[in-house]
Amino acid sequence: MPKGTTKRRPRTRAALLRAALAAFAEHGFQATTIEQVCARAGYTRGAFYSNFSSKEELFLALFDEHSEQTVRRLTALVDAIPADDLTVERLVEQVCRVEPDERDWYLVTTEFTLHAIRDPQAAWVLAQHDARLRAELARGLTTHLGRAGLALTVDADDLARLLIALREGGLAQSYVEPDRLPPGALERRFLPRILAAVTERRPPGDG
Repeated sequence: MPKGTTKRRPRTRAALLRAALAAFAEHGFQATTIEQVCARAGYTRGAFYSNFSSKEELFLALFDEHSEQTVRRLTALVDAIPADDLTVERLVEQVCRVEPDERDWYLVTTEFTLHAIRDPQAAWVLAQHDARLRAELARGLTTHLGRAGLALTVDADDLARLLIALREGGLAQSYVEPDRLPPGALERRFLPRILAAVTERRPPGDG
């Protein structure tokens, strides 16, 4: 492969991902065509197929990118809390933040989830990506609660599932009634109580 092509490939891929997110949010995953994504990105179908084999693979690449960005952002926010100020309330304050552009991602991922529910193969593939995200969240929960002197009394993966359900269910209601339920409001109200119910204070010196 020519050296110039190798250097351009990451830029091409990034442009296609940005274009796909915008197109999926505007038209929906099912209605968006590969041609529309290419037109938005300014590339040909050949450029698309040199990076992705299908529209489903393109979505999953978006999913992984978004997941990695979310985990990095949350980790940076929580790591910035001084050790002597790390409480459940401070943790909740950080993880309940909802960025303005989260609405577009919510629209895209919700529609793809419905697609996956109807398509067993898509469901299986999405479940693998979901599992990797939950594993990262479970590790983060265990680590940062430990820093706060707390230990989980439930399975970390199960708790990650519950917190994702709370997040996604809360956002669904917030985007329908933003004036009555601002994004993140349900988590701020109930997450401290949930974490109090599923943790216990670690004995001093318990590593």
